[in-house]
Amino acid sequence: MSLGIAFKGPEGVVLAADSRVTLTGTLPDGTKVPSSFDNATKLLEIRGHGYVGVVTFGQGAIGTGQGQRTAHSYLPELEQRLAGRARLSIEEFAREVGDFFLAQWIAASMPADADPMCFLFGGYDAGETYGRVYQVVVPAAPIPSEQNPNEFGLTFGGQTEVTNRLLAGYDPQALEIARTTLGLSDGQVQGLAQALRALQLSIPMPFLPLQDCVDLAIFIIQTTATLQTWIVGVRGVGGAIDVATITRTEGFRALQRKQVSGSKIHQR
Repeated sequence: MSLGIAFKGPEGVVLAADSRVTLTGTLPDGTKVPSSFDNATKLLEIRGHGYVGVVTFGQGAIGTGQGQRTAHSYLPELEQRLAGRARLSIEEFAREVGDFFLAQWIAASMPADADPMCFLFGGYDAGETYGRVYQVVVPAAPIPSEQNPNEFGLTFGGQTEVTNRLLAGYDPQALEIARTTLGLSDGQVQGLAQALRALQLSIPMPFLPLQDCVDLAIFIIQTTATLQTWIVGVRGVGGAIDVATITRTEGFRALQRKQVSGSKIHQR
């Protein structure tokens, strides 16, 4: 589950992700129950490639049983693969990472019905004024797909129901409900989608300073996590929110990132 965001703004790219991973366990009577853990790392920084960052969502781990590994746990192998390489474009970098994780997926003989492992890449190509965002989906779409290539805006994935309702004004599932309930044709559904654009929040993406992009990304994830505390269903978004910016001059900069720590010792 989870919620990952890549925000391409005029002053930089913002990457943000929650820290919850949700697993489904089976009780002795066969009942399946979800279990959540709130310390997963989904914001990835690749040593030696400071102009790009990665957010992952979807499938939490590759492998089965005791052999399961998160995307974050593969960083040593991935960094070794990319060590000493000249600066890659964001698309080339995304392709390398996509190929790497596709190979791990195949080697682990992942089930055909497994949820995909998705990645959002944000960063700057050498000499470019504005950042770029690409998406890779393993195993279905390992070839990088550029998001918002000619405009600024948000790309997000995971549990997006709340995000869609906040930003677009409606859940995309409403279109299919309308098709089925009212017997709409494809053309009528497209017309309805066009009309519903009037519900979108009027946010001037091309004018947002970097801080506003950061604040909006955090707000979206925090709002989703907060609303999920009251819903009946999978509460897949939660834990600390990790956030980083990538700018043309500074490269990757972690703004907030959880740290592993011990318990606090209280002395009298």
